[in-house]
Amino acid sequence: MRIDLHAHTSASDGTDTPAALVRAAAQAGLDVLAITDHDTSVGWASAAETAAEVGVGLVRGMEISTRFRGRGVHLLAYLPDPTHPGLAAELTAVLEGRDARVPGMVERLRALDIDITVEQVRRVAGPTAAVGRPHVADELVRLGVVVDRAEAFDRFLSPGRPAYHNRSAADLETMLALVTAAGGVGVVAHPWGRHDPGVLDADGLAHLQSRGLVGIEVDHQDHDPASRAALRRIGTELGLVMTGSSDYHGTGKVDHDLGCNTTPPDQLERLLAAAADAAAASGRPAPAMLWP
Repeated sequence: MRIDLHAHTSASDGTDTPAALVRAAAQAGLDVLAITDHDTSVGWASAAETAAEVGVGLVRGMEISTRFRGRGVHLLAYLPDPTHPGLAAELTAVLEGRDARVPGMVERLRALDIDITVEQVRRVAGPTAAVGRPHVADELVRLGVVVDRAEAFDRFLSPGRPAYHNRSAADLETMLALVTAAGGVGVVAHPWGRHDPGVLDADGLAHLQSRGLVGIEVDHQDHDPASRAALRRIGTELGLVMTGSSDYHGTGKVDHDLGCNTTPPDQLERLLAAAADAAAASGRPAPAMLWP
């Protein structure tokens, strides 16, 4: 069984619609896919309808922007009830923070004599729930300033670069509690991607586990073999679920093809069991995995 638990659609910063993502997963030979758009569940219904048509198992989730001990951390929240009032309020705040940073980035780019406007960024983003840095990058590509998103981030949009603009994010421990209360489970996405371990070392992950963290994403394109081995040792010692995934964004991110990393079936079973326990304890109408 081939399982990919982290993929994005045009509902956030991917380039495939939710339906197209699921069809691409089927064509890539995946048996199970998770849809994990940034801070939103708006793509779930379309993805679910298509998954039933093409025979792909679907895990509904989202990738939530958080902060932990001063560092940005992305939390993969699987199978929460998105109508939970506390969770919904935090997600709205995060999305508003994403949207509010766009004018600041554009202003910094214009100060570098790049002829870009907020309206252009919103146009290239289309009907997404989460306008952000990738869409600014896409407009820079369209303008011919850079060749792809990677160059845009490297030259302008990453922390420490001239057009970077900080934004608000949810507190990770608070978000873990909200995801659990909404009947879902949390997995830290690419914990050592683009960073040294920092606050997400063994002690930090153990602390987060005590606050409800269920797992860590181990097999990811941003983790080299040594990082994967070290994270797997920590995950085994702590008894965390250990996932693998592509972090697919369509044409928006190279070298992240669907299924390039996968999650072992026994780890999916553990994840789903934890989600079922959380759903039962919450009393919320949390979604279950959709099997083909």
